[in-house]
Amino acid sequence: MARLVSVSTKEEIFPEYRGTPIGLLLEYHNMGRKLAPYTSAQLLIGMCMDNRKHLRIPDNFAFIIRSGGANLRHSEFKVSYAIAVGGANAIALIGHNQCGMVNLEARRELFIQGLVENAGWERERAEEHFMLFAPTFEIENEVDFVVSEARRLRAYYPKVKVAPLIYQVEDGQLYLVNEN
Repeated sequence: MARLVSVSTKEEIFPEYRGTPIGLLLEYHNMGRKLAPYTSAQLLIGMCMDNRKHLRIPDNFAFIIRSGGANLRHSEFKVSYAIAVGGANAIALIGHNQCGMVNLEARRELFIQGLVENAGWERERAEEHFMLFAPTFEIENEVDFVVSEARRLRAYYPKVKVAPLIYQVEDGQLYLVNEN
């Protein structure tokens, strides 16, 4: 993952994110910046629903939408609400390594069997469910996906700053993604 840029000082934050809510997110989470009080959200964080990720941020600092793979497709109304009504002017899109949405086909049988055993579904219904939705939510590579999703959101919301980030499960740190 040579495209990932470690951030442990303010100077390592990309210039376009310094002094923005995205830069503050990196300072709070990676650098232990003292948590400040907020009365309204500064940004929207879109991140994977994976339970291994926890962010160190102040209360009221961010709207957070969790979705498999940090995929905000089908969440555009919620994103629009956070921007239009909530006043968020930046989006931090946080993917992570070891994401379960990568190579879903390899988990096909586990998924189907889990719905049968844990949810009480008939096998045929579980198979149809997987076949219907897996192609929509499959991501091939966490880094490439978060970059493509950031670009899609930039086109959709041209006045909103969107940063693709990766959370490394091993060290719990956020990394900037070099898009070039």
